[in-house]
Amino acid sequence: MIVTLTGSNSFALKRRLDEVVKKFVKEYGDLALERFDGEEDDAQAIIDAISNLPFLAKRKMVVVRGGSFNKDFAEQIEQIISSTPQWCELVLYEPQIDRRTTYFKVLKTQTKFEEFPELDARGLSKWLADEAKKESGNLSFGDANYLIQRLGTNQARLYNELLKLLTYNLQISRANIDLLTESNPQTKIFELLDAAFSGQKKRALRLYGEQRAQKVEPQEILGMIVWQLRLIALAKYSGQKSPAEISKDSDTAEYPLTGAKRLASSISETKLRQLVNEALELDIKGKTTAIDLDEALKTYLVTL
Repeated sequence: MIVTLTGSNSFALKRRLDEVVKKFVKEYGDLALERFDGEEDDAQAIIDAISNLPFLAKRKMVVVRGGSFNKDFAEQIEQIISSTPQWCELVLYEPQIDRRTTYFKVLKTQTKFEEFPELDARGLSKWLADEAKKESGNLSFGDANYLIQRLGTNQARLYNELLKLLTYNLQISRANIDLLTESNPQTKIFELLDAAFSGQKKRALRLYGEQRAQKVEPQEILGMIVWQLRLIALAKYSGQKSPAEISKDSDTAEYPLTGAKRLASSISETKLRQLVNEALELDIKGKTTAIDLDEALKTYLVTL
């Protein structure tokens, strides 16, 4: 068997590699497994390992990470595939690969090709609910969505927090999510802007105060506000495109764009340009003058 594992979803990609290796080692033992790094190891050493007989085992597995970065290995890939013995399981692990190359096209057509893309917002929520079910727990789709809103879209972090929640109680509730997880600062900044745009000035200032109480500096908060304004601008100037389409065009995570698109609909282009300019002016003053950035940010928020 020759399998290619690739894709931008680093969590799912590594998980799949671990599954493949664990299953093989359980049956044939550690001595039947060899790993190589395409960037570090000599191409001939990798080729020899593939063709050499297994040691004290019926089969062997050779895992090659980043073979695309090894010019000699990549140029010989068709010959390597055709000459790989039946008793060798070759795993080509390619976290980053240029899809325009002959190497990619050969792997796509001549190996068992498994690709792991990043999950969109809906896909992440479904994945979390399914993972909870695998552990004999229960997480509703709505609460999975809330967990993503609170923590962000990093799958490794989401998985670790999910296991923590399941350890506490197999029936995951929104109350337990609030109790056991720390909200992502970017999520709080989005809530802050949402409150300010909605005229909820007291709530906006309270959220700002919570960030300051957690030792988040004004300059860092301003940076996150600018990042959120950038997402709102992307959504605003993308017309009728969906968050998924904007994400693909701009190489930006889809999930925060969903909220940004909603905020973009409530603000005019003139107002958005004004807010961006004022935020940039605050940033410059904060770095070049003795301005009290803490008070200046509060004033900025209540005038949104």
